Amino acid sequence: MKNFRNRRLVPHSAVEMFELVRDVESYPKFVPLCEAVRIRRRDETAPGVEMLVVEMQVGFKAICERYTSRVASDANKLEIRVDCLDGPFRKLDNRWGFREESPGPEGRPRSTVDFYIAYEFKNIALGVLMGAMFDKAFQKYSDAFAKRADEVYGRR
Repeated sequence: MKNFRNRRLVPHSAVEMFELVRDVESYPKFVPLCEAVRIRRRDETAPGVEMLVVEMQVGFKAICERYTSRVASDANKLEIRVDCLDGPFRKLDNRWGFREESPGPEGRPRSTVDFYIAYEFKNIALGVLMGAMFDKAFQKYSDAFAKRADEVYGRR
């Protein structure tokens, strides 16, 4: 199973970054390979805890795949977890964590964003074909989210 981990200090609060990542409906605007998102179900399971069933379309040029995942976000713990329900993945484990850090210059908020993903395609040929694209895309994820945070919350 392939995996990727990234930890990044950003000039935005942990709550801001959590909200940005939780807003999956905006992903087609800035997330690499994400072409479309559809929320199939949304439930608040406890105060601050939301469960989504999300259908996402990912692709590059002639290759296009759809998959359905469960997205559990916990605003109390500032954690997001994503598991695959259906699609080209045999396994998908994606976790986000957000931690407040000491203020930066001029007392501006800062936080650390932890991103982890492990995945395995059901089809070996598809894994070979899309695996290299996914590897490159995941390396660009932290940059994409940091850039989006600057656009949404202002550059600091």
